[in-house]
Amino acid sequence: MVYDYPPIQVTVFNEKKEPLDFVSVRILQKADSGRVFSTVSDSTGNLALPDLKPGDYLLCVSRVDYEPACQDLIISANNTNTTPQILTIILHASTQLSTVTVTAKKPPVQFLSDRTVIRVDASINNAGTTALEVLERSPGITLDKDGNISLKGRDQVLVMIDNKPSYLTGAELNALLQGMSSNDIETIELIDNPPARYDAAGNGGIINIRLKKNRQRGFNGNLSLSGAQGIYPKSNNALSLNYYSGKVNLYTNYSMTINQNLLDMYAFRSYYADDDKTLLSTLEQPTFIQSTAKNHTLRTGMDYTLNKKTSLGIALAGTQIDRNGTGRGEASWKSANNLPDSLIRTRNSNSTDWKNASINLNLRHQFSAKQELTADLDWLGYQIKGSQGFQNIRSDNNSYMESFLGELPSKIRILSFKADHQLQLPKQYKLETGVKWAATSTNNKAAYTINQGGGWEEDLGKSNQFLYDEQIRAAYASLERKINRWWYQVGLRYEHTSFDAHQLGNAVIKDSAFSNQYGSLFPSLQASVELDSLNELSLTMNKRIDRPPYQQLNPFVFIINKYTYQKGNPLMKPQFTYTVELSHRYKNLLSTSVSYSDTRDYFSQIFLSDSTGTFYYSEGNLGRRKILGLSVSFSEQLLPFWNFSSQADLQHKKLKGFVWKPLEASITQISISINNQFKLGKGWAMEASGFWISRSQADIQEVVEPTGQVGVGISKQVLKKKGSLKLTARDIFYTQDMEGFTIFNQATEYFRLQRDTRVINLAFTWRFGKQTKTTPRRTNKVDEADRVSG
Repeated sequence: MVYDYPPIQVTVFNEKKEPLDFVSVRILQKADSGRVFSTVSDSTGNLALPDLKPGDYLLCVSRVDYEPACQDLIISANNTNTTPQILTIILHASTQLSTVTVTAKKPPVQFLSDRTVIRVDASINNAGTTALEVLERSPGITLDKDGNISLKGRDQVLVMIDNKPSYLTGAELNALLQGMSSNDIETIELIDNPPARYDAAGNGGIINIRLKKNRQRGFNGNLSLSGAQGIYPKSNNALSLNYYSGKVNLYTNYSMTINQNLLDMYAFRSYYADDDKTLLSTLEQPTFIQSTAKNHTLRTGMDYTLNKKTSLGIALAGTQIDRNGTGRGEASWKSANNLPDSLIRTRNSNSTDWKNASINLNLRHQFSAKQELTADLDWLGYQIKGSQGFQNIRSDNNSYMESFLGELPSKIRILSFKADHQLQLPKQYKLETGVKWAATSTNNKAAYTINQGGGWEEDLGKSNQFLYDEQIRAAYASLERKINRWWYQVGLRYEHTSFDAHQLGNAVIKDSAFSNQYGSLFPSLQASVELDSLNELSLTMNKRIDRPPYQQLNPFVFIINKYTYQKGNPLMKPQFTYTVELSHRYKNLLSTSVSYSDTRDYFSQIFLSDSTGTFYYSEGNLGRRKILGLSVSFSEQLLPFWNFSSQADLQHKKLKGFVWKPLEASITQISISINNQFKLGKGWAMEASGFWISRSQADIQEVVEPTGQVGVGISKQVLKKKGSLKLTARDIFYTQDMEGFTIFNQATEYFRLQRDTRVINLAFTWRFGKQTKTTPRRTNKVDEADRVSG
């Protein structure tokens, strides 16, 4: 039975009678200190306690840099008072600040019941890296040869930045993450099974990258500089400034990365007769590409507190990426008897001028301690100017030279509105509701010209212009309750999608248009029970959707080399995934989970070939994919100077679908990540970490061989602990390559890709200004799917 008494309001102050924001609050059973309820106060130091059954409790509060405090809380069964009770607690500043600073250090990886949190600065080996390099070292994350991200074996992950979508997938998302400095990132959240308030997109879950936000009064800042050397040099730098005074909080963050990279790629194809056994010919293609990427990102904004209940904010951001690359390669044809047939030498160049800008307006209003409304209005634009150049030269008796030039401009505009409402109900119920609307407009053009010795002329067979407009409308409701040792949340989300697509024709390609609209319900369930003070059992179930990336619906042709092209597929339709997961947590040490997912019409790369020996990479819906997974994570301070964390993810996959014929595949794969941190004293620390991925498969036609890396780092605190120097070495054994095997219709291909991954990096960070914590800015919540493909 649950008792409904007048609400109890708690306010936490410091010694100067100033309210303290975001204080940790726990209610414990007085008899055995068993946890009954835990939460965090709001930005004004207030919170409302839930309804409690009669009994004796302890109300305990704590905050960094303050001494924890507890006081008795007695709930009487004979209470007839209807007036809300107000409890005031005063926290005293800690007199052991230096000790707190040392012992309160958070681990680099934290395994929580609903997510895994990666604390980027807590890992020495993250110094001077990019966001993509941090992700590939994170537990449960794997990247394929094209940089596509999977979480616990499931691809199509929804990538968000500060709870805001990037609206990018494929090569463009890869470019954004490669250009984003790890100096800008505070944490990365890996959410396997998101609740109803998040968009239904992403069968693999959500990766939420939270950028750093200065939370200190007065004027403060942070400077990060790094220089690295692999085969080519690299540099990642960032500066953040913050000024907080009175009701106004101003902030600016700038980062710059300049990275030179390489791609050493080798492919060997075998072509067969109709029996798929008799060898007809082979094609050997070594390729070397060197590229330079320059990234500039600026984020600025202001938060204004109107009063204790209402705050407003504006956030502006812009990114510019310049990428330029040149490559050389060969295409060597041989007969079945390994006799040379022809040799074609290739040269290529590519460049991308990539700009994006975003504006966010946000509002937060707290009607009372039990009711809150948040709203966001976002505009986001991308302008991408890409160009390609290819030259193929054959110098035998059948010599020829042909050249291609391609101009690939793209414009993307997105407008989104989102509102969320939270209401604390009697009997420890909490109701969340919300609505969302997002409109996307894209304009992609491909203009190719060809020169076969007679001058340049339009290549209309490869050229096109594709217009796409989409709207998504969504609404959700979720009900949450915490009672005794039980907690559960049930949610239901509805999303309706409509789009219109138009491919403009030319003299070779016909004009075509298509449209569609569909809606679906997405239920979700999360429940947990504290078996005792050490063990917790949780169950999650949900349904999710992945819509085709905008660009993949474009029937474009993209040249990779003379015998390899990428094509779009306007016939793609959404895929739906059903997931259930049962997990167990022991203390904060050991987490174990068993999961099962079933995806219908799943997205897969499709590899096709024609009679000329040309291969076409595309993407489409195949049949069904089932994944049975087991995940085990462990984190503990094994010795006073040694912190250890590790995660292992085992998946058994079954894939089934029709390409040129019915295909089936099954594989059992495992990924392991390990992190060791050592405190050496006098401000010195060391780290050794690594990951390993077994033979794996993401697409029905392609298998990738094992890969992994090992990294080490050492750091020293300087400038009275306001600065640090970090020296790291990544992929020290140069083992992080991509090697695999692909099957085609009457052909197979072996491939190997090696990048500039063995890198030595020296990084310096310096924190300046007054180090006093204050109210953190509100994190905006915009969850539209990131589906712009490159």
